[in-house]
Amino acid sequence: MNDPYSVLGVSPGATDEEIKKAYREKARKYHPDNYHDNPLADLAQEKMKEINEAYNSVIRNRAGGHRGQGAQTQNGWSESSSSGTAEGNRVRSAINSGDLDYAEELLRGFSTRTAEWHFLMGSICYRKGWLDDALDFYKTASSMDPTNYEYRQALTYMNRGGQAYRPYGSNIQQANCDACDLCAIMMCCNV
Repeated sequence: MNDPYSVLGVSPGATDEEIKKAYREKARKYHPDNYHDNPLADLAQEKMKEINEAYNSVIRNRAGGHRGQGAQTQNGWSESSSSGTAEGNRVRSAINSGDLDYAEELLRGFSTRTAEWHFLMGSICYRKGWLDDALDFYKTASSMDPTNYEYRQALTYMNRGGQAYRPYGSNIQQANCDACDLCAIMMCCNV
Protein backbone atom coordinates (compact mmCIF):
# COMPACT_ATOMS: atom_id res chain seq x y z
CA MET A 1 0.00 0.00 0.00
CA ASN A 2 1.12 3.56 -0.66
CA ASP A 3 1.83 5.91 2.23
CA PRO A 4 -1.53 6.06 4.05
CA TYR A 5 -1.17 9.78 4.79
CA SER A 6 -0.62 10.49 1.09
CA VAL A 7 -3.66 8.42 0.16
CA LEU A 8 -5.78 10.49 2.55
CA GLY A 9 -4.12 13.72 1.46
CA VAL A 10 -2.92 14.75 4.94
CA SER A 11 0.46 15.15 6.59
CA PRO A 12 1.64 12.76 9.33
CA GLY A 13 1.31 15.66 11.76
CA ALA A 14 -2.41 16.10 11.04
CA THR A 15 -4.81 15.99 13.97
CA ASP A 16 -7.25 13.11 14.40
CA GLU A 17 -10.07 15.44 13.37
CA GLU A 18 -8.24 16.46 10.18
CA ILE A 19 -7.66 12.81 9.34
CA LYS A 20 -11.34 11.98 9.88
CA LYS A 21 -12.39 14.94 7.75
CA ALA A 22 -10.03 13.95 4.93
CA TYR A 23 -11.27 10.35 5.10
CA ARG A 24 -14.92 11.41 4.93
CA GLU A 25 -14.28 13.71 1.98
CA LYS A 26 -12.46 10.97 0.06
CA ALA A 27 -15.11 8.40 0.99
CA ARG A 28 -17.87 10.73 -0.17
CA LYS A 29 -16.08 11.29 -3.47
CA TYR A 30 -15.15 7.70 -4.28
CA HIS A 31 -17.96 5.69 -2.67
CA PRO A 32 -19.07 2.96 -5.11
CA ASP A 33 -22.73 3.97 -4.78
CA ASN A 34 -21.84 7.23 -6.54
CA TYR A 35 -20.72 5.24 -9.58
CA HIS A 36 -23.66 2.87 -9.96
CA ASP A 37 -24.10 1.95 -13.66
CA ASN A 38 -20.95 3.88 -14.47
CA PRO A 39 -17.91 2.50 -16.31
CA LEU A 40 -15.73 3.90 -13.51
CA ALA A 41 -17.46 1.77 -10.84
CA ASP A 42 -14.60 -0.76 -10.58
CA LEU A 43 -12.01 1.99 -10.35
CA ALA A 44 -14.02 3.78 -7.64
CA GLN A 45 -14.33 0.55 -5.68
CA GLU A 46 -10.56 0.00 -5.80
CA LYS A 47 -9.94 3.60 -4.76
CA MET A 48 -12.41 3.26 -1.88
CA LYS A 49 -10.65 0.09 -0.74
CA GLU A 50 -7.31 1.93 -0.77
CA ILE A 51 -8.82 4.84 1.20
CA ASN A 52 -10.32 2.49 3.81
CA GLU A 53 -7.04 0.61 4.21
CA ALA A 54 -5.12 3.89 4.58
CA TYR A 55 -7.56 5.22 7.18
CA ASN A 56 -7.53 1.98 9.16
CA SER A 57 -3.73 1.90 9.03
CA VAL A 58 -3.40 5.46 10.32
CA ILE A 59 -5.93 4.85 13.10
CA ARG A 60 -4.19 1.62 14.17
CA ASN A 61 -0.78 3.31 14.20
CA ARG A 62 -2.07 6.24 16.25
CA ALA A 63 -3.62 3.84 18.76
CA GLY A 64 -0.22 2.30 19.34
CA GLY A 65 -0.86 -0.75 17.22
CA HIS A 66 -2.93 -2.62 19.83
CA ARG A 67 -4.74 -5.35 17.91
CA GLY A 68 -8.47 -5.32 18.34
CA GLN A 69 -8.69 -1.98 20.08
CA GLY A 70 -8.53 0.50 17.23
CA ALA A 71 -8.70 4.20 17.92
CA GLN A 72 -10.60 5.67 20.82
CA THR A 73 -13.32 8.02 19.65
CA GLN A 74 -15.70 10.54 21.17
CA ASN A 75 -18.34 7.82 21.19
CA GLY A 76 -16.24 5.81 23.61
CA TRP A 77 -15.40 2.84 21.43
CA SER A 78 -13.25 1.98 18.46
CA GLU A 79 -14.07 3.04 14.97
CA SER A 80 -11.97 0.35 13.39
CA SER A 81 -10.64 -2.93 14.55
CA SER A 82 -7.93 -5.07 13.09
CA SER A 83 -9.58 -8.11 14.68
CA GLY A 84 -12.73 -7.83 12.54
CA THR A 85 -13.44 -9.80 9.40
CA ALA A 86 -13.00 -8.32 5.93
CA GLU A 87 -16.80 -8.12 5.61
CA GLY A 88 -17.01 -6.43 8.99
CA ASN A 89 -14.32 -3.93 8.08
CA ARG A 90 -16.33 -2.92 4.99
CA VAL A 91 -19.35 -2.35 7.23
CA ARG A 92 -17.18 -0.34 9.64
CA SER A 93 -15.93 1.83 6.80
CA ALA A 94 -19.48 2.52 5.65
CA ILE A 95 -20.50 3.40 9.22
CA ASN A 96 -17.48 5.66 9.65
CA SER A 97 -18.26 7.47 6.41
CA GLY A 98 -21.84 8.01 7.56
CA ASP A 99 -23.46 5.74 4.96
CA LEU A 100 -25.64 3.83 7.42
CA ASP A 101 -28.05 2.44 4.83
CA TYR A 102 -25.20 0.90 2.87
CA ALA A 103 -23.64 -0.42 6.09
CA GLU A 104 -26.93 -2.06 7.03
CA GLU A 105 -27.29 -3.51 3.53
CA LEU A 106 -23.80 -5.04 3.80
CA LEU A 107 -24.61 -6.36 7.25
CA ARG A 108 -27.80 -8.02 6.04
CA GLY A 109 -25.61 -9.95 3.58
CA PHE A 110 -23.67 -11.71 6.37
CA SER A 111 -24.28 -15.45 6.30
CA THR A 112 -24.34 -15.79 10.11
CA ARG A 113 -25.13 -13.48 12.98
CA THR A 114 -21.91 -13.54 14.92
CA ALA A 115 -20.86 -11.35 17.83
CA GLU A 116 -19.29 -9.00 15.28
CA TRP A 117 -22.62 -8.81 13.42
CA HIS A 118 -24.43 -7.80 16.60
CA PHE A 119 -21.77 -5.25 17.48
CA LEU A 120 -21.92 -3.66 14.03
CA MET A 121 -25.73 -3.60 14.05
CA GLY A 122 -25.51 -1.94 17.46
CA SER A 123 -23.16 0.65 16.00
CA ILE A 124 -25.60 1.38 13.17
CA CYS A 125 -28.47 1.70 15.64
CA TYR A 126 -26.40 4.03 17.81
CA ARG A 127 -25.59 6.28 14.86
CA LYS A 128 -29.28 6.34 13.89
CA GLY A 129 -30.19 7.35 17.44
CA TRP A 130 -31.93 4.05 18.27
CA LEU A 131 -30.16 3.78 21.59
CA ASP A 132 -32.24 1.06 23.22
CA ASP A 133 -31.73 -1.18 20.18
CA ALA A 134 -28.01 -0.37 20.18
CA LEU A 135 -27.77 -1.37 23.83
CA ASP A 136 -29.51 -4.70 23.12
CA PHE A 137 -27.16 -5.49 20.22
CA TYR A 138 -24.10 -4.58 22.30
CA LYS A 139 -25.32 -6.84 25.12
CA THR A 140 -25.71 -9.73 22.70
CA ALA A 141 -22.27 -9.15 21.14
CA SER A 142 -20.64 -9.00 24.57
CA SER A 143 -22.37 -12.15 25.76
CA MET A 144 -21.36 -14.03 22.60
CA ASP A 145 -17.71 -12.91 22.87
CA PRO A 146 -17.07 -11.68 26.42
CA THR A 147 -13.31 -11.41 25.85
CA ASN A 148 -13.61 -8.84 23.05
CA TYR A 149 -12.47 -5.48 24.37
CA GLU A 150 -14.28 -3.47 21.71
CA TYR A 151 -17.67 -5.06 22.42
CA ARG A 152 -17.27 -4.67 26.19
CA GLN A 153 -16.17 -1.07 25.76
CA ALA A 154 -19.28 -0.22 23.71
CA LEU A 155 -21.55 -1.95 26.23
CA THR A 156 -19.90 -0.20 29.17
CA TYR A 157 -20.24 3.12 27.38
CA MET A 158 -23.95 2.57 26.77
CA ASN A 159 -24.53 1.33 30.32
CA ARG A 160 -22.99 4.54 31.61
CA GLY A 161 -25.45 6.56 29.60
CA GLY A 162 -23.45 7.35 26.47
CA GLN A 163 -22.77 10.87 25.27
CA ALA A 164 -26.16 11.25 23.62
CA TYR A 165 -28.05 8.78 25.78
CA ARG A 166 -30.03 10.45 28.54
CA PRO A 167 -32.97 8.44 29.83
CA TYR A 168 -36.24 10.26 30.40
CA GLY A 169 -36.16 12.04 33.71
CA SER A 170 -32.37 12.19 33.96
CA ASN A 171 -31.00 14.68 36.43
CA ILE A 172 -30.14 18.06 34.89
CA GLN A 173 -27.54 18.71 37.59
CA GLN A 174 -25.05 16.53 35.73
CA ALA A 175 -21.76 18.09 34.75
CA ASN A 176 -22.43 17.29 31.09
CA CYS A 177 -25.59 19.41 30.87
CA ASP A 178 -26.05 20.89 27.41
CA ALA A 179 -28.17 23.56 25.70
CA CYS A 180 -30.94 21.09 24.82
CA ASP A 181 -31.41 20.29 28.51
CA LEU A 182 -31.59 23.97 29.35
CA CYS A 183 -34.17 24.59 26.62
CA ALA A 184 -36.29 21.70 27.91
CA ILE A 185 -36.18 23.11 31.44
CA MET A 186 -37.16 26.57 30.22
CA MET A 187 -40.09 25.14 28.25
CA CYS A 188 -41.29 23.23 31.31
CA CYS A 189 -41.00 26.33 33.47
CA ASN A 190 -42.94 28.35 30.90
CA VAL A 191 -45.78 25.82 30.95
